[in-house]
Amino acid sequence: MFTIDHETPFDVALREALLNEVMGKARFTKTAARLRENRLSAEGMSFIARARGRVIGSVQLWSISAGPRRPALLLGPLAVASDCRNRGVGTALVRRALNQAQHRGHGIVLLVGDVPYYGRFGFSSEKTQALWLPGPHEPHRLLARELVAGSLDGAHGLVHATGQFAPKPDLSALVADLFADRVPDPTRNRPSPALRAA
Repeated sequence: MFTIDHETPFDVALREALLNEVMGKARFTKTAARLRENRLSAEGMSFIARARGRVIGSVQLWSISAGPRRPALLLGPLAVASDCRNRGVGTALVRRALNQAQHRGHGIVLLVGDVPYYGRFGFSSEKTQALWLPGPHEPHRLLARELVAGSLDGAHGLVHATGQFAPKPDLSALVADLFADRVPDPTRNRPSPALRAA
């Protein structure tokens, strides 16, 4: 038994640990990662699967453009803990993400994946042939699902990120925190006034 919830700030580290476990560091080298790099996921579009308080699955949607002036979402990465596969967790995460995207009025969802898995959710490469990603990819794996019929008609051009940039950490605050306990006390090791007078 598991539940699907919106991700909270407390889930971020757990989600990243899950993604590292399932996909490893190679996930950062994938072309789809260029569309997520230094960006926030689309608002309200990050989901976590939990079982007995443990994060066992994750999926996110990201704001992109499927060619010029054609807003869309990118689904991924989708990850399920290795000991929880074949229990419907991935299916439930994808369905929840698609339902939420449709509920919020989005018309297009793209992903990079395999038709045998994602075809059952309505994804295909039928309308993505004139689209390309910002890096090497296999065109037959660039899949789309229209949440609004006709949203991808005539789509062409570069798929690019449009989401909000992730805030950068305040460098001065990080340095201050790093050295907070190491800043020398100017009064330490000074001779006492009596010794100085002597």
